[in-house]
Amino acid sequence: MRCCLGGCCCWCAWWLLLLAGASPADESRREGGRDSGLDDLHQDSYGTFASEFYDLRYLSEEGYPFPTAPPVDPFARIRVDDCGKTKGCFRYGKPGCNAETCDYFLSYRRIGADVEFEMSADTDGWVAVGFSSDKKMGGDDAMACVHDDNGRVRIQHFYNVGQWAKEIKRNPARDEEGVFEHNRVTCRFKRPVYVPRDETIVDLHLSWYYLFAWGPAIQGSITRHDIDSPPVSERVVSIYKYEDIFMPSAAYQTFSSPFCLLLIVALTFYLLMGTP
Repeated sequence: MRCCLGGCCCWCAWWLLLLAGASPADESRREGGRDSGLDDLHQDSYGTFASEFYDLRYLSEEGYPFPTAPPVDPFARIRVDDCGKTKGCFRYGKPGCNAETCDYFLSYRRIGADVEFEMSADTDGWVAVGFSSDKKMGGDDAMACVHDDNGRVRIQHFYNVGQWAKEIKRNPARDEEGVFEHNRVTCRFKRPVYVPRDETIVDLHLSWYYLFAWGPAIQGSITRHDIDSPPVSERVVSIYKYEDIFMPSAAYQTFSSPFCLLLIVALTFYLLMGTP
């Protein structure tokens, strides 16, 4: 089709190009190089794909980058050089033992309105502390760290009824953490100093005898403690007074008894003097 009226062929050509949605520059690219347009289209498509992939892979529904999961902090080892200074400690076992070698270990310290407890025992089951008005088990508020079948250490609240412990759903523990390593149950938790009046939860601002116990667990449930007569603090414990108290286990108590000392002296004298 020719569109030439009075020398207007050139004008008609320009008009047809505009109607077709093309510009002279576009026409020149088509004539001069077909690949340049394809490259532009490829770059546009790639940019769109990359943008959509980033949105799907790295952005949340709100359009913000997904947060990186925080690292899992290992259980901080219990420090014993602070005992008697910035926290109170009880050690039961071999003389000179620490939180990783004692048969039983307990520490306590005040942190604001809370008391932080750390416990450890040579067991694969549970370790506990009880707060008693006397030195006997029964009617006591108790906190236990229990190693379950999934390898976790859970902090539970119990109330001693006679010689057995009843779990109480109201658990005052918070900021709890625990670990089972090297056949030891170790844990750390906080509980408030003051609590609303409750028969099963004592106020720690008052002084109590501390009962120490540990033993095996079956499917995450505590069983009878390891020894028949678990150790007890000699006097009531105040959370406002930090002491480092060592209690020798039964094996070391035997050698420190007066009768055994007398026997050792007699045997030594006999060996030195010889038989008559």
